[in-house]
Amino acid sequence: MSTETQAPATSQGADERRDSITVTDNRTGRSYEMPITDGTVRGLDFRQVKVSDDDFGLMLYDPGYANVAACRSSITYLDGDRGILQYRGYPIQDLAQSSTYLEVAYLLIHGELPTQAQLDEWTHQITIHTFVHENVKSFMQGFRHDAHPMGMLLGSVGALSTFYPDANEIDDPENRSIQTIRLIAKMPTLAAFAFRHSRGQPYVYPDNDLSYAGNFLAMMYKMTELKYQPDPRLERALDVLFILHADHEQNCSTSSVRGIGSSRVDPYSAIAGGIGALYGPLHGGANEAVLRMLHRIGRRENIPDFLKGVEEGKERLMGFGHRVYKNFDPRATIIKSAAEDVFAVTGKRNPMLDIALELERIALEDEYFIKRKLYPNVDFYSGLIYEALGLPVEMFPVMFAIGRTSGWVANWLEQVQDREQRIARPRQIYTGQLDRRYVPVEQRG
Repeated sequence: MSTETQAPATSQGADERRDSITVTDNRTGRSYEMPITDGTVRGLDFRQVKVSDDDFGLMLYDPGYANVAACRSSITYLDGDRGILQYRGYPIQDLAQSSTYLEVAYLLIHGELPTQAQLDEWTHQITIHTFVHENVKSFMQGFRHDAHPMGMLLGSVGALSTFYPDANEIDDPENRSIQTIRLIAKMPTLAAFAFRHSRGQPYVYPDNDLSYAGNFLAMMYKMTELKYQPDPRLERALDVLFILHADHEQNCSTSSVRGIGSSRVDPYSAIAGGIGALYGPLHGGANEAVLRMLHRIGRRENIPDFLKGVEEGKERLMGFGHRVYKNFDPRATIIKSAAEDVFAVTGKRNPMLDIALELERIALEDEYFIKRKLYPNVDFYSGLIYEALGLPVEMFPVMFAIGRTSGWVANWLEQVQDREQRIARPRQIYTGQLDRRYVPVEQRG
């Protein structure tokens, strides 16, 4: 295969010149010129590469979609080689330091940071929609006492489509707007209900006097006190966690939301699909695996032997490395400082943090890990924060889902308004048998 590229076209000759690639099919000797746009070649352009007229045409085989762009998006920019993460062009470091989660959610949904008036109205709308229908509470109560909170969240979010049947009017901008507000507002309520249900405790209704994060803490932890007052440091740490989890480009759950949404289903069903994808241990459950690893290591003195086991293939180093990042995950640095704030509130420093810090230090000085570009990711420290908050490991992916809701909805909104999008329908390479003769059951031996 040979390639032919040209310099970027000037405005005067843009219609006449463009980057292209020339592909030569060695089976036939024929060459095909395909345009390169935004660093990509359209997959359907390869369908013209055929051996004969009745040939289906060349397909691209890419398990896990490691090198396939399925959409155009202006929401999140991620450069894994340089450790860059930006929401709508704003560095994640700046947003985590200066913004609230609801301000970031507005940015993801609307594309711009809000004015004070816009933020006040957005916050008001989210706050007054945090309550759920009483029948939703009855629905939640139908789960077994030991039901996994993530499964409860998945089922209850999907059930919201039956409470809001107008949600399938996805071509109506006003309708999309109200469903967006409902999803972001009600997700913490459903998550807190799932938490209380798993503990056999009565559900706590939202408190409109509290912030988004503060209200969630109240719904989880309020007991007999007349008014729950969250510690502002815990409130802020949780808000930062939601910001860091808000979006992360076309990951497994986000691409699932887009794939389901491509059928033009209501947003609750699409987001429920995202929750299902996040449920998996390779996605939302990764921080639980980190915590289990740290507990298994037990003491700082055991770290060298553990890392030796990793190099020998006997152990797995969880929370290091990422499908996209080949550098520091910028979220990991932010979340490390948040962990210190949480431990300051709880009054007891989690000994697992010391093991994590030492594990990180040794691994980053080890040639084995440096050569493989294995750096800490966001999951490395988030589990420690959740554990310090008294959350069971089953709640870890639920916390992830609350923050990620704004990113899921932003991608869903972008997709349903993208005229270029079609229903998701990947191809396959068939490896089974053909033209087999059917044998009646009584003749099968």
